[in-house]
Amino acid sequence: MLPRVCYFGDDELTGPAAYLAGVMEYCGFDYEHVPSRRRVADELLKEPFALYVISDYPSVGFTLPQLKRLREHVAQGSGLLMIGGWESYFGRVGEYVNRPIAEALPVYLSMSDDRVNCAQGCVVRMVKRHPITDGLPWDKPPLVAGFNRIFPKPQGTTLLAGDRLTITDDANGLDVSVADTVPLLVVGRFVAGRTAALAFDVAPHWIGGMVDWGEHRIVVQIPAGGSIEVGDAYVRLLGNIVAWTGKLRELPDAYPEEDLSASAASETIVATDTSLREGLT
Repeated sequence: MLPRVCYFGDDELTGPAAYLAGVMEYCGFDYEHVPSRRRVADELLKEPFALYVISDYPSVGFTLPQLKRLREHVAQGSGLLMIGGWESYFGRVGEYVNRPIAEALPVYLSMSDDRVNCAQGCVVRMVKRHPITDGLPWDKPPLVAGFNRIFPKPQGTTLLAGDRLTITDDANGLDVSVADTVPLLVVGRFVAGRTAALAFDVAPHWIGGMVDWGEHRIVVQIPAGGSIEVGDAYVRLLGNIVAWTGKLRELPDAYPEEDLSASAASETIVATDTSLREGLT
């Protein structure tokens, strides 16, 4: 297996793809990038990568045999991470619904447009301690500006939830309430491979204020010509997701239940609208 990441989508490395590519550069992860407008070459799937990332990449860029081959690689031990966007999950036009790779994801997909824009923000909270969520300032949770609605499968574990805010201003001042709470990061396993579903994008605009999360600034220059300046907690979270899902660092599958903090272990976020889910077995 190649100890590298195969990263599909987010347009070019001089554009939105610079964000995840910049995080991987900073963390020392080797990667190959396929821009959103380029179709996948068969050669790319001959030998398995440690991790496949699909982020805002149109499903038509893959052939059906390629998606089946990618699913086989995950079953044999490669990682799979899908990141939110207009061309992820269902997206605008049902991108990955009933496609072979959907079977490997730790979430069900909506059967209709799953995009949710949050003009007033969505607070990202940790609901379960995990190697991915360790060492981050969850006492100062960040905001994102949008996500895809995802529905955890029974074997999936929700690590991050989102509280979508409703804010009104009247004579008594600002009133802030939670419109609904949704899963934002779900992890799981497909046979031998680790899998993760991140509901929001990692580049503007859906990333919102999370791109600046953390006390310190990190600047990264991408060899392809792009660059990013972002918060250190943002970098650590994305680096942890990539490292854990692709087994690029020695991180456990999860922590024993007795090691979890009581507050983080107790909350369960589930999908209740089963009519929107893709009926996978």
